[in-house]
Amino acid sequence: MTAAAPSTPATIALERAGVPFTPHVYEHHDSATNFGEEAATELGLREEQVFKTLVVSVDGALAVAIVPVANRLDLKAIAAAVGGKKATLADPALAERRTGYVVGGISPVGQRSRIRTVLDTSASDHPTIFVSGGRRGFDIEIAPADLLRVTEATTASIARA
Repeated sequence: MTAAAPSTPATIALERAGVPFTPHVYEHHDSATNFGEEAATELGLREEQVFKTLVVSVDGALAVAIVPVANRLDLKAIAAAVGGKKATLADPALAERRTGYVVGGISPVGQRSRIRTVLDTSASDHPTIFVSGGRRGFDIEIAPADLLRVTEATTASIARA
């Protein structure tokens, strides 16, 4: 870690819920466009263990998809997982307004409003996974079961190579 862990809505929500997590701060580079890959590289992790948080629109309703940065989100699978027909990535400005986070730092935890959340089943392959801690350059390491519980998420196979 390069600095003290910041206090974010995600860390506050985890502390209030009594959910154990480990903060990991790394240097974010303004030139980075793939924030998940940057986190994996900077933290020295395999991309299969670092998960990105994507906000999607499914038949006009927002949902959150959490998938490994090594993979892409399967839009048909996320739509089916939430009982919809068609999914698209949400407008970034809308995602930021609804979650309270900036793109590249959207955490699945501590969002401004509760959005239906789906975690890819591959998360269970790891004792812990890494997700955004609520800002660029900050990830939290958390057990998949704890992430499911605190976000009230479901699991589905929503990632593809």
